[in-house]
Amino acid sequence: MHDFCFTIPYGLIVVCGGLLGYATKGSTSSLAGGAGTGFLLVLAGYLSLRAFGKQKNSYLALILETACAATLTWVMGQRYTQTSKIIPAGLVAGISALMTGFYIYKIATGGNRIPPKTE
Repeated sequence: MHDFCFTIPYGLIVVCGGLLGYATKGSTSSLAGGAGTGFLLVLAGYLSLRAFGKQKNSYLALILETACAATLTWVMGQRYTQTSKIIPAGLVAGISALMTGFYIYKIATGGNRIPPKTE
């Protein structure tokens, strides 16, 4: 499975969560953190998709995806331990931890598998 297949939907979920946090609670930190991080994830997924279209790997995108997911895991994990609220902190921390593991796996295995050219 390619990283962009999960990264773009994951980024959109994070953006929607940030917008929802701002709309319901007026939290500018949710807006900045969620929308900002989500936008970076969508951008990294797009870069990875474009590189895959050119039959290349984008290690810059993988590193950016890993950094965003690891940061979200840490921040939302800390928030979960302080508040014990499963929604949104525990949920985002859990999903982000899974995504961090997936990205580390992709880095360790050499990124996206590029199909051989057929002539």
